[in-house]
Amino acid sequence: MAPVVVFGPTGAVGSAAARTAQQLGTTVYLAMRNTTKPIPGLSAEKDREGDFERVQADFSQPDTISTAVAQSKAKHAFIYTDLTSSDHMQASFTALKEAGIEFVVLLSSFGIQEDVHNVSPEDHIAYVHAQTEISLEEIFGATGYVAVRPAFYASNTLWWKAPIQTGHVKLAWPAAAFDWISPEDIGGVCGTILARRAQGTDLSLAEPYVNLVGAEKMGVGDAVKTIGKGLGKEINVTEVDENVALDSLVNESGLPEPIARAVLGMCQSAANGQSFMDSPRYGPAVGNIEKYLGRPATQLHSGWRQIGRSSALEILGFSELILHFMAICN
Repeated sequence: MAPVVVFGPTGAVGSAAARTAQQLGTTVYLAMRNTTKPIPGLSAEKDREGDFERVQADFSQPDTISTAVAQSKAKHAFIYTDLTSSDHMQASFTALKEAGIEFVVLLSSFGIQEDVHNVSPEDHIAYVHAQTEISLEEIFGATGYVAVRPAFYASNTLWWKAPIQTGHVKLAWPAAAFDWISPEDIGGVCGTILARRAQGTDLSLAEPYVNLVGAEKMGVGDAVKTIGKGLGKEINVTEVDENVALDSLVNESGLPEPIARAVLGMCQSAANGQSFMDSPRYGPAVGNIEKYLGRPATQLHSGWRQIGRSSALEILGFSELILHFMAICN
């Protein structure tokens, strides 16, 4: 079986990418800083019995990337955008290339709504993702990678984790609608592209990126109520002014204030008709999950029912929630 290497498999998307690639017939090398860390959705038994191998790697240390690839003998890799990279991942991509990787699947962002070379630095998060894609193209060429660009993660409902647990959620713009894309679906598409390329399948892509959006448009208020139903809880949503909503996000949910303000800004924009779902790239992206996975995109209520009541609010740590936020904001 063709080997592939998945960097960051302990995240929700990376885990799904790894499991999907394995199910499609590849041997998956799990490249991670801490090789003893549990991987979501992958039991210890499956880890031992399946076609998985763990290798140590750290983006901040390119030599460990080279070692991981050398151990795997893989020519295809999944990697996520490192938003903290000072060189837009040039060193990491160079290490991948020099170690023998020929094709990369990059987790990027739907926040990129134009040619990557035209994204303004003022649009910080989209700009960082765009610069990373530029780095990737410079090193691997236009046919040596695919950037998967998901929109608004369903797991972003966990910004209201603490209020959901109490049954009382304060929202400034409860009607602000988003697409609530499942991280499992995102990883599934990444893993499918990774496995198919490793197996020699021509994906026939017109562009070196794939935009992904969720199954439905749903307001934040309805979304948190949907999560409540999945948990067997009745959620009372109260519409409040921006300052009260900010206080709730900071002091109840524990978000850093800059992140909380950005969350509210995004909700305000969506409520005022400035949503990414009005983008000309949204419509053509609607069917992409079904195209790659052979099934419709997961709806929010289905995704949380699959997770289960006991673990639904513990699927992601808070630091990963903030990274998810940074990955989808524009």
